[in-house]
Amino acid sequence: MEATVKLNNCYESVKGKLNGFVPKVALVLGSGLGALADEIETVAVIDYSEIEGFPQSTVQGHKGRFVFGKIDQVPVVIMQGRVHFYEGYSMQDTVLPIRLMRKLGAQILFLTNAAGGISFGAGEFMLITDHISTFVTSPLIGSNMEEFGVRFPDMSAIYDRKLNTIIQAAAKSNGVDLKEGIYLQATGPNFESPAEVRMFRTLGADAVGMSTACEAMVANHAGMRICGISCIANLACGLSDNPLTHDEVMEAADKSAPMFKVLIKSAVANMKNELC
Repeated sequence: MEATVKLNNCYESVKGKLNGFVPKVALVLGSGLGALADEIETVAVIDYSEIEGFPQSTVQGHKGRFVFGKIDQVPVVIMQGRVHFYEGYSMQDTVLPIRLMRKLGAQILFLTNAAGGISFGAGEFMLITDHISTFVTSPLIGSNMEEFGVRFPDMSAIYDRKLNTIIQAAAKSNGVDLKEGIYLQATGPNFESPAEVRMFRTLGADAVGMSTACEAMVANHAGMRICGISCIANLACGLSDNPLTHDEVMEAADKSAPMFKVLIKSAVANMKNELC
């Protein structure tokens, strides 16, 4: 009940500032990837701090605001900086932004992140085809939000195949070498150990990070269509001789940002026919 009340309060606060604008595609921009939000046709910008009770983004590289606008006439809402479980928030608060964007009208959730590569190297892009969320608390624990979905939602096809096809076509037309793979979410904020990376590889993971899977689960529960891309920012621990740092993640994301922006904008523009 508390989560529902908080969500409704956030919804009323944000809705009143949009003058009737309804986003259709929601994008979550990961570490170092937020510059895309500065290049769209902007309708409104709302800092998380302006929304009473809304969790605040505290991580370097996350501006902590919603940007509403259009990408090639597609109405979008962009999270310029996400909220992470490791920042000390409950899982309910961590995924509140996803539910809020759904309640505002978003039909598609496009997730991005900076991740550690298990199968791929730094600077590569990986289309997420599935995920492993076993290592984090399910965001659906607690009272079921009936307005969004059923108590026991199916998770057999979280990442929408049609949307993935659109992203693949956008990558091909823009000369982007887009890999495919499975993303694994760990809690963070510590980077994984070499032994954990070996375990993740055995489980079938191609990239590891500290977000995304919990957001996808909540969006799937709420009936959204989901797609996602990981920007491989570094090799996962134990796969290189260098210790891992957040600065390395940011530097790699900055280098990938130009091509990333081209790919995302092209893919979103081609999602027009998928919207109601």
